[in-house]
Amino acid sequence: MCGIVAAFGVVDAARCERMLNRIGHRGPDDTGVRALPTAWLGHQRLSIVDVSGGHQPLTDAAETTWVVGNGEIYNHERLTAALPDGVVRTGSDTEAALHTVMRTGPAAVARLNGMFAIAMADVEGNGLVARDPVGVKPLYWIAGDDVTLFASELRAFDERDRPRVEAFPPGCLWTPAAGVVRYADAVPVEVRPARRAQIELWDNVVLDEVRDAVIAAVRRRMMSDVGVGVFLSGGLDSAIVAAVAAQEAAARGEQLPTFAVGTPQSPDLAAARKVAAQVGSDHHEVVVTAEDLVDALDDAVTVTEHFDPLLVRSAVPNLLLARDASRKVKVVLTGEGADELFAGYAYHHTPEFADPDALHAELVRSLEQLHGLNLQRCDRTTMYYGLEAREPFLDAALVRTALRLPPEWKQCSDGRPEKAILREAFRGWLPEDLLWRGKEQFGDGTGAGTVLAELAARRVERADLDEVPRTPPDCWPLRSDEEAMYYALWHARFAGIRPRFTLEPFATS
Repeated sequence: MCGIVAAFGVVDAARCERMLNRIGHRGPDDTGVRALPTAWLGHQRLSIVDVSGGHQPLTDAAETTWVVGNGEIYNHERLTAALPDGVVRTGSDTEAALHTVMRTGPAAVARLNGMFAIAMADVEGNGLVARDPVGVKPLYWIAGDDVTLFASELRAFDERDRPRVEAFPPGCLWTPAAGVVRYADAVPVEVRPARRAQIELWDNVVLDEVRDAVIAAVRRRMMSDVGVGVFLSGGLDSAIVAAVAAQEAAARGEQLPTFAVGTPQSPDLAAARKVAAQVGSDHHEVVVTAEDLVDALDDAVTVTEHFDPLLVRSAVPNLLLARDASRKVKVVLTGEGADELFAGYAYHHTPEFADPDALHAELVRSLEQLHGLNLQRCDRTTMYYGLEAREPFLDAALVRTALRLPPEWKQCSDGRPEKAILREAFRGWLPEDLLWRGKEQFGDGTGAGTVLAELAARRVERADLDEVPRTPPDCWPLRSDEEAMYYALWHARFAGIRPRFTLEPFATS
């Protein structure tokens, strides 16, 4: 949920207001600011938890310390229960984080279980900014001599400030006194080394552990005072999420909304329709034409704030899906992260990763880079329409469970398909033909991939790319004419931003 802006030091309130206004799409329900002697906090709110009482910035009873937050703290009820009665005065998860940090210090951010970027400031000039370990929620900053600035999106920063903008690192916190300190890793240290298999193949105990971890992660992400739906591609990951979420919704006496996008004959629409019938969801389809995809292509570059072709192409159907889903719900669950945990991509099963240790190392690396790639696309395309996406597969406990599995079990040995252990764990939850359906990239399954590839090829032919440097300043070498074309569009919108300090290139594209 939401978008935040924070400033510490010599504050220019007009500059901060401009920054906050540029990310109004992230929080269409409410706007709040708090100016302190040496700090400024701004918040654009998407109301999800404690809709009536969660206006931000939030403060303590004595109004000494203020906080703004983007995201969700899933263990906020447990945090509140550990505090004296009456300290937390609202049902807001962000207020629980405020008091937890106030009482035990900055290191308490390690106790927050969720996706978040938070900023706190007090009347004495102290401050704190922190981002979740995986980097699900975005955060950028400028570390200046007289002022330090933070914002949820690149577009927030004034043009003159752009050359100094950097991505604030996940799993880190900042204070004026100590600077940047790492408090957690995307991949916990205990599961970074690969574990050797003690048995040749997994047993039912292992399958139960995997299934239970996924179910618990989905349940945590159903936390909301407003409607929650699922982006249902028809692929394995989102289908599992939908199956679990539908059961949770039914236990509450509700019917889960699901949303699918594709061209009229796309395989994703057909598969999603079948999954929806199986789990009993209230299913909605966004049927798109080639013209719809063409119209959204340029917007995808601006909205995602990126120019990688894989991200841009997959963002187009995401944008169209988010636009329609936002008219019915404020929160959607997605399947992001499953491929990085369970080796779901085709390249994971090439000779380069035949060695189990090499495969595990690649899974760790890709998880650590998700914040600047698929998660960036997922966040921007949904939040552009005031819709919050949540990713159960990136739950901290599930990450530990999945990475404790021996990497040999994730390889396609003896004719096993990719993610076989995840499929086995959910046998009986989905139709068999869909449970064992092969992996398709999102853009391909929707039917958008072919259309967008042809469109990109035609535009490249017409584009004047002679003036586009193949290694722009502070950027990686552009790897294709299509990427050069998107870079030109991106540069026109974000001139001054340095990609090497704010974006990630796809290592496998």
